[in-house]
Amino acid sequence: MDAASSTSPSHRIIRPYRPDDRPAIRAICADTGFLGRPIDPVFEDRELFADYLTSYYTDAEPESTFVCELDGEVKGYIMGSRFPKKKAAYETRVLPGLVLRGLWRYITRPYNAASRRYVRWILTQARKEVPFTPPDMPHFHFNIRPEARSVSATRELVDIFLNYLVKCGEKSVYGQVVVYESRRGNRMFERYGFRLVDQREVTKYRDLHSGKVYLFTLVKDLTLNSKLYGIDLHHAEEPDEAAPKKSDSA
Repeated sequence: MDAASSTSPSHRIIRPYRPDDRPAIRAICADTGFLGRPIDPVFEDRELFADYLTSYYTDAEPESTFVCELDGEVKGYIMGSRFPKKKAAYETRVLPGLVLRGLWRYITRPYNAASRRYVRWILTQARKEVPFTPPDMPHFHFNIRPEARSVSATRELVDIFLNYLVKCGEKSVYGQVVVYESRRGNRMFERYGFRLVDQREVTKYRDLHSGKVYLFTLVKDLTLNSKLYGIDLHHAEEPDEAAPKKSDSA
């Protein structure tokens, strides 16, 4: 299909990550980091934000990253890790340097008030607000630009990643999802085959969002269903809802 024009449908493909996708992924991470919107009102240092949330996946385990391309442009991604110990070792090496960079910039450059609050939150509250994560289990997170978001795009992106996990012999996976609307409750996630195992309020959004924002840890048993749609989705009486809206947790 040719690239979409104003009167033709868009052409979407989901494909494995390539090294030249790295700048686009980092930009999407920053542009969707605040409840699906740009992170700038929360934290102005987009490079440091993207380093923290994407560098492991693009640099150390790129085979577990897939991108959503719309009309030839990368508009979204799904990132995951099959190797929790490898990721932990990477963070042990890299995170101290990121922290020092953040502290140095906090001291030496004119971070605005919101960014300074964010740095203080990272240092004092962030770890307390991370819900339980299952040890030795693969995980994932995803982000899609607003113009490319749809139920079908989310389903295709997640299904391709879950199929990748199954082909690699994985039997379960967890994701951490930012939830900020009451309709995105436990029942909805169950319809997509996920089980809620823990949740914590994310306090960094209190001054920027009218309602409470939570971080959910959700687990999916891939031996029961290896697609985004849960076992009972097509039998539910209520109308179909959009797939879970995801925003990065840091």
